[in-house]
Amino acid sequence: MHTWFECKVRYEKVMENGMNKKVTEPYLVDALSFTEAESRIIEEITPFISGEFTVADIKRANYSELFPSEEEAADRWFKCKLYFITLDEKSGAEKKTASQVLVQAADLRDAVKKLDEGMKGSMADYVIASVSETPLMDVYPYSAEPDVKPEFAEANQR
Repeated sequence: MHTWFECKVRYEKVMENGMNKKVTEPYLVDALSFTEAESRIIEEITPFISGEFTVADIKRANYSELFPSEEEAADRWFKCKLYFITLDEKSGAEKKTASQVLVQAADLRDAVKKLDEGMKGSMADYVIASVSETPLMDVYPYSAEPDVKPEFAEANQR
């Protein structure tokens, strides 16, 4: 299970007209703790920002699923609120459970289409309650380094 953190990075950006402007941009990072989220966002952002920047805010983001896209046009992230519908066997009543999903898409229609594609393998019945565009600039999921075992790091250096 992923733990997502929304990290806001504040820096001076050069605008199209050549002027410098202070901006705060949100990014999503997969990390185990606030400390790891801060260190990962610094590591990911450093190559793209020239000059000084600060991590202005870090907060937990409650996303149960992420549907990234490889398409060039899919450059925006959409937050989708879903209700999973289950039946209570004792009372026979329908029960709705809310869930947040993040979808990378080009526009609103594309986001709904990609959400339906991503949920195709799901056995649960669901209803899309809302789809809204997020201000997220990028998402950084965790990826382990291949063949690196930290507990054997000293042995590998000999």
